[in-house]
Amino acid sequence: MSGRVAGKRVLVTGAARGMGRSHAVRLAEEGADLILIDICRSLPEVEYPLSAEEDLEETARLVREHGRVAVAHVVDVRDADALTAAVDDGVNQLGGLEASVANAGVLTAGTWSTTTSAQWRTVVDINLIGTWNTCRAAIPHLVDRGGSLINISSVAGLKGSPLHTPYTASKHGVVGLSRALANELAASHIRVNTVHPTGVPTGMRPDSLHTLLHDTRQDLGPIFQNALPIVMAEAVDISNAVLYLVSDESRYVTGLELKVDAGVTLR
Repeated sequence: MSGRVAGKRVLVTGAARGMGRSHAVRLAEEGADLILIDICRSLPEVEYPLSAEEDLEETARLVREHGRVAVAHVVDVRDADALTAAVDDGVNQLGGLEASVANAGVLTAGTWSTTTSAQWRTVVDINLIGTWNTCRAAIPHLVDRGGSLINISSVAGLKGSPLHTPYTASKHGVVGLSRALANELAASHIRVNTVHPTGVPTGMRPDSLHTLLHDTRQDLGPIFQNALPIVMAEAVDISNAVLYLVSDESRYVTGLELKVDAGVTLR
């Protein structure tokens, strides 16, 4: 086998489409086998459609197209028991685990006065507690041999991004969770890092956020502008950062907030 992560077994959540699919395919290109997890149904608190089972099957097909093994499970990351069972099954089929990419996440939009308790619960449960559940399912398979936990945060995990406060709060929480785990797990040679993308065209963009920025709160628009002259990054740009953190090239990198943000956090 050849490739920067040849022979590694990697868990990816939110794998059915968007950045999750990109991470899985990029890792497969470089020699990894994958455990693929996604909810594959939409949620009432999220205004854009989420993935379907066909999307997850397509990601698995793309992984196998590169000659790698893909084990796919339809699981809600909020369900810790089901997620652990799915990860255990995947590890049994692949023969081990070297890394986990907690990528599953959702975004709601609204002002302070229109954001609902249901939106808060859904976003925090998926983005933050779901990330914890993913780490908790993966760690027992890494603790004896070491490995890499990569938790996908956001530029909203580093700055006060408005009009989606539950998302911003949850992504800041992912940073705190990851820093704490990086300290706790270092003695077991488990590295824990976060990745912070700028905007990426994945479909995770509520129309209401666009309306708020253009019709109601134009003054907040500059907060979302990149320093580099691009509107958005591509999913593969984020996947290349994930690839680095899975690979042995980053064997002494832990507790890092890796920005792939086109300079938006400079503003």
